[in-house]
Amino acid sequence: MIEALKQKLTDEAEKLRFELNVTLPNEIRKAVELGDLRENSEYKAALERQQFVQARLGHLTQRLSKLSQIDESQIATDAVGMGSKVTVEDQDTKDREDYYLIFGDAEDFEDGQVTMSSPIGRALLHKKVGEVAMLKLPGRTRKLKIVKLVTIHEDA
Repeated sequence: MIEALKQKLTDEAEKLRFELNVTLPNEIRKAVELGDLRENSEYKAALERQQFVQARLGHLTQRLSKLSQIDESQIATDAVGMGSKVTVEDQDTKDREDYYLIFGDAEDFEDGQVTMSSPIGRALLHKKVGEVAMLKLPGRTRKLKIVKLVTIHEDA
């Protein structure tokens, strides 16, 4: 799972580097050839895109660095941790919910994904099947019993 995420981020970074080093310089050169840069919308758009791409590349580089420091062998095989898929049962309503714990600064959330640093992620972290996680909310505390757990090791 971590390797797949690393590959996805690496692929995006490669595309952005190509855009930054090839595509955008060509666009900027063409816009400069059009003349007066003070009122040249193509030039301004290319510069803005260049700034965005540089910022995004910096962010991807940081994420890749953090991901490379994660040792999957240090992630518990019997408790909720990064990459775990967890089914919980609310002890008051008996409703079941599924959560998927993801890396802390993810940007593309899918249904059921929560970061480990979110309140629900912190409540579930290190819990085992049968244990109850206490999720403290402003108006009440939810008691969520872990009824099913698939760790990153089993999901690989």
